[in-house]
Amino acid sequence: MTQVREGHWCHFLSRPVLFPSVNSTGRWCFRALCCKGPPPARPEYDLVCIGLTGSGKTSLLSKLCSESPENVVSTTGFSIKAVPFQNAILNVKELGGADNIRKYWSRYYQGSQGVIFVLDSASSEDDLETARNELHSALQHPQLCTLPFLILANHQDKPAARSVQEVKKYFELEPLARGKRWILQPCSLDDMDALKDSFSQLINLLEEKDHEAVRM
Repeated sequence: MTQVREGHWCHFLSRPVLFPSVNSTGRWCFRALCCKGPPPARPEYDLVCIGLTGSGKTSLLSKLCSESPENVVSTTGFSIKAVPFQNAILNVKELGGADNIRKYWSRYYQGSQGVIFVLDSASSEDDLETARNELHSALQHPQLCTLPFLILANHQDKPAARSVQEVKKYFELEPLARGKRWILQPCSLDDMDALKDSFSQLINLLEEKDHEAVRM
């Protein structure tokens, strides 16, 4: 068996063959017969993921990474996951949502290109008010205010879940986020297609911001 190599990609030929074509440098050209070369690199984006404890940040990211739910442990400090999609890789820095950690969130904002904010749409009024205040703070933070936001109203599978329209009104997103790039989407672990679609929309916003930066 003859093995033909080019870079890291190769095919195996079942019998010896002739290579009748020569490229412009006078060397044998294997590409047409053997390899198409490595696929183009997917763009990578660095994101920060925030939300209160119990909002479901860790579970959603783990599900997107096809990790076993049995290994999911609530994030107490921060963790980083590379979440792969067909057209991009999202390097997501998830920050713990406990009271004693939220005051340090801003220390981890630097270098972010986008924001994922996860809220529990079935939470108590007190927790929802806290989530509202944290989102308002993030939307107005100097290091985040110009970035695309994906806001996920999680736990839509629970009976007490508030609709997207209720969340939008309660969080006053229209007046506060007017002129910003943001998406508000319902989600749950039971509907991965909808969750992936939400992230696809976020990737589109990230790509648009990239293109604008190039034009400038």
